[in-house]
Amino acid sequence: MSDLNTKPNIDGVDDFYAELLAAHEGLSKEQSDGLNARLVLILANHIGERATLSQALAAAAQTKE
Repeated sequence: MSDLNTKPNIDGVDDFYAELLAAHEGLSKEQSDGLNARLVLILANHIGERATLSQALAAAAQTKE
């Protein structure tokens, strides 16, 4: 089992963030929510480790906007 890595770990993080924002451009709230849900499920499938996914869910639930 892997521990969840919450430290910066993305090459070209600013470019990825810009790409993520661009993917949402022009979408309705419902379409944007759908895109986010599909992205989460695709990345969760790629990670594949249930324990890591549970850690990620717990970490995301603790972060309040």
